[in-house]
Amino acid sequence: MAKVFVSHRGVDAVPAERLARDLQAAGHEVWLDLWEIEIGDSIVEKMNEGLAGAQYVVLCLSAAGVTAPWITREWAPAVARQLENSGTRLLPAVLTGQEAPALLADIKAADLTADWRAGVAALLRAMDRAR
Repeated sequence: MAKVFVSHRGVDAVPAERLARDLQAAGHEVWLDLWEIEIGDSIVEKMNEGLAGAQYVVLCLSAAGVTAPWITREWAPAVARQLENSGTRLLPAVLTGQEAPALLADIKAADLTADWRAGVAALLRAMDRAR
């Protein structure tokens, strides 16, 4: 299956981990900071390892926003790689009613707010179609 990097704000750790577990249960290799970054690790180095070779970056959209420094360092390069057709695709997932940044406004997001299972299923279909 695919290598998936889940990008989220710290305040969204609980739903992000739920989403990561759902993607993992579907057979995908999932990178989530909560699982991969240990005390004493270089955050930047670990993020680079997680993003390297990721076929998908799932960007968790929430009321907390997606413009903080760390989360921007995760999704912005994914957009650049997608524009270069380098094999990485950004898949926004709405956890709580948040508008995407203008740069991502034309990318349809999976909505997990109304029906979690349907939103996850939509993400999985998007991954299947892209391969």
